[in-house]
Amino acid sequence: MHIKVDEDIPPIAAIWLQERNYEASTVVSQGMGGWKDDSLWQTIQADQQFLLTADKGFGDIRIYPPGSHAGVLLLRPDEDGIRPILNLLKMVLAQVDLAQLTGAIAVATPRGLRIRRA
Repeated sequence: MHIKVDEDIPPIAAIWLQERNYEASTVVSQGMGGWKDDSLWQTIQADQQFLLTADKGFGDIRIYPPGSHAGVLLLRPDEDGIRPILNLLKMVLAQVDLAQLTGAIAVATPRGLRIRRA
């Protein structure tokens, strides 16, 4: 499972994932920074990669139905900033192996993790 870290997530998230034995890279390090969502999505899915993002558009199950892709983890903190995003990622990693989210859309908020499967 390869995790693609969107440009709206701090790059240190990819390092944290790698330290936990996940294969991860950032959109920016792969030369995809600034791409439109459609182009980014097509490229990520062509490579069957899981997306870690804070872009709520990727959480729309009408556009990205669970089971039709490699998976999405959407981080939705209550506050702006790097720390709230990283805190949500830590919370998720403490609760679940991301491989269990393959094919699902998971939304993490400070109140918990909601998972939508096919």
